[in-house]
Amino acid sequence: MIYELGTEEARILLANGRLAHLGCVVDGDPYVVPLHYVVDGGFAYAHSGEGRKLDGMRAHPRVCLQVEEIDGEYRWRSVHAFGTFEEIVDDVERERAFRLLFAQFPRLTPADSVRRTGHLDAPPVVFRVRLDHVGGVGEGEREP
Repeated sequence: MIYELGTEEARILLANGRLAHLGCVVDGDPYVVPLHYVVDGGFAYAHSGEGRKLDGMRAHPRVCLQVEEIDGEYRWRSVHAFGTFEEIVDDVERERAFRLLFAQFPRLTPADSVRRTGHLDAPPVVFRVRLDHVGGVGEGEREP
């Protein structure tokens, strides 16, 4: 049975997730990529090297994150979180975002630790998605 997730249930699933699919528009076409993230307050934080997704989000800042929890073929939940891309350029806020990310993913990308300390030319771009709508659906027996 397909059912709709309540707002709180969807927000909890999003906050507990670690890997999302980021949907954005690049050169007029939909573009979806996997992305590690962490939620804090009304934002999802992430970082990335320069490339297509950043080009697309800078040009069209409306984005979507999709996160799922799959327990079987007919037992799953999926969340869509819609929001606005915001590049973080303030040094204090960048450091705060890095602390959040590396607390959750201490070994995600060790090279970023080197870049962050200025040993390479291209530091990663830190960004957040200002979440304005979170909802989802599930299939199977509802969680108690």
